[in-house]
Amino acid sequence: MTDAVAPATPGPVARWVEGARPKTLPAAIVPVLVGLGVVRPGPIAWDRAILAAVVALSLQIGTNFANDYSDGIRGTDEDRVGPVRLVGQRLASPGSVKAAAFISFGVAAACGLALAAMTSWWLIPIGLAAFLAGWFYTGGPQPYGYLGFGELFVFIFFGVVATVGSAYVQGGHFIALSWVAAIPVGLLATAMLEANNLRDIDGDVVAGKRTLAVRLGRRRAGWLFVGSYLGAGVAVICLSVARPPAALGLLGLLAAIPSCRLALSEESGRSLLPMLKASGRAQLLVGALLAIGLAL
Repeated sequence: MTDAVAPATPGPVARWVEGARPKTLPAAIVPVLVGLGVVRPGPIAWDRAILAAVVALSLQIGTNFANDYSDGIRGTDEDRVGPVRLVGQRLASPGSVKAAAFISFGVAAACGLALAAMTSWWLIPIGLAAFLAGWFYTGGPQPYGYLGFGELFVFIFFGVVATVGSAYVQGGHFIALSWVAAIPVGLLATAMLEANNLRDIDGDVVAGKRTLAVRLGRRRAGWLFVGSYLGAGVAVICLSVARPPAALGLLGLLAAIPSCRLALSEESGRSLLPMLKASGRAQLLVGALLAIGLAL
């Protein structure tokens, strides 16, 4: 299919599924898996694990819908490649997409409250901070995603907060190893965001969206993408000092090689579409293998 052929319009249900951006969901699943790996060989409270997973997935989906809404009403999604944009492509009304975002955040809040009741009420302000970070990524008068701070947000909330928090809710106390385990998880999430931002550089420049990829430029942003994987590999090696089987996570990094080659190539725009899916696959493989290695 050439660029001149318009993609088929998804159906009423499919458009909402695609609008939730399922390729990004490994960013929510992986920290929970790794957090569970950290607490082994101790017992796992599966009710808390499931609630943590629902919180993470709901926050991710809510953030995706919030970004779709905010970018759509700003007009920055008018001419884009990549995932479905419900508002920008006029597949759904802004109000319905905004409602979907708040419903998702509401599910996260309900499950988060249940977790807080089981463990610590300090989870409530942390959850509120995660909600605000998800909304103001592209929402509000000065969205920080437009200023180049998106990667920092992803590392903190989908790396440190999600991984350390997933381990914390199991036993009600902080586990030192979870802070180290959060580093590769955060860097994998950062690589996924960078895959998205690399693809969108040209459109973001036109829309005035100054992501970190736009600020760095195509070549240096490509190296940031590769560097995120290299940093994740170094962090996994550090984890293997404490728990040698954690080195299994390095095998998952092999799945990142094709997207790293694309990142360092001269390709741009639509040619970089495979990177997001490949990044999600690599993130899931590294995360699952790392969790297994930590648990052994």
